[in-house]
Amino acid sequence: MSISFSAEQPFGIKLYPLFEKAYETIVGQPASAFAFAPGVTPFASTNEVMISCVVYFVAIFGGQFLMKHLPAFKPQILKVPFQIHNFLLTIVSGTLLLLLAEQIWPKYQQHGLFYAVCEPSSWDQKVELIYYMNYLVKFWELLDTVFLVLKKKKLEFLHYFHHSMTMVLCFTQLVAKTTVSWVPILLNLCVHVLMYYYYFRTASGARIWWKKYLTTMQIVQFMIDLVAVYFCSYTYFTYTYYPWMPNMGSCAGTELSASFGCALLSSYLLLFINFYRITYKKKAALKQQQHQSKKSFKQQ
Repeated sequence: MSISFSAEQPFGIKLYPLFEKAYETIVGQPASAFAFAPGVTPFASTNEVMISCVVYFVAIFGGQFLMKHLPAFKPQILKVPFQIHNFLLTIVSGTLLLLLAEQIWPKYQQHGLFYAVCEPSSWDQKVELIYYMNYLVKFWELLDTVFLVLKKKKLEFLHYFHHSMTMVLCFTQLVAKTTVSWVPILLNLCVHVLMYYYYFRTASGARIWWKKYLTTMQIVQFMIDLVAVYFCSYTYFTYTYYPWMPNMGSCAGTELSASFGCALLSSYLLLFINFYRITYKKKAALKQQQHQSKKSFKQQ
């Protein structure tokens, strides 16, 4: 296998053919045969998504209720499953990240950024399959919350809201064929590679100094997401309804999916900023207070 770098081969070798071989081995049919069809493809109906959300909430809150009367699972029992869970999600997230980047980079290089985020033809069969695989991973990631319940950890609203609604978001954008989807998906995968690697390492007792910066990365991620999705929504709505206003033309997707995506990602940004403020600003204030107390004690 020759190594050469180009717009079509940004990583030196073509990764997608390797993915196709693995896909056909596991699924039993070529990757080129995949087509996302709402109501036909597994987990591709509104009812399935709604039922999944209900089952998720029943499982975590029902499990939390049951665990009130039981001791938390011992760390040594959950350690290996938790490590495997996070290690595999690190690998899968990294694989999807590279596969998607390999598909998007040539579009950007050959046609420009607007084409990559707005043109319907930018949404092709290969990209659709990667988006669908990413969507399925969102179901797998719900196990994050199950581990929290078994450990009797506090369930933050941000955690279960983000996990459940991201699954819904991925579904709505798949159905609508929203071309700009690659921006939040790529950024999300970048964060998840680091996040699941962090949890994998800390589960084995390692001390990772950059945990604080994961939340910062998530905040920056949502800021970039919002610039992309608000721009695409703006140019679509102005082109469609207010053509006299400055715009760059129409943009692929539906009005409902655009509105939902903008609203949900905006809520994520606000929630993560609030989480950062509560978690790290208060900790910093507490440390400062403890430092002042020790200083006063020494002076006495």
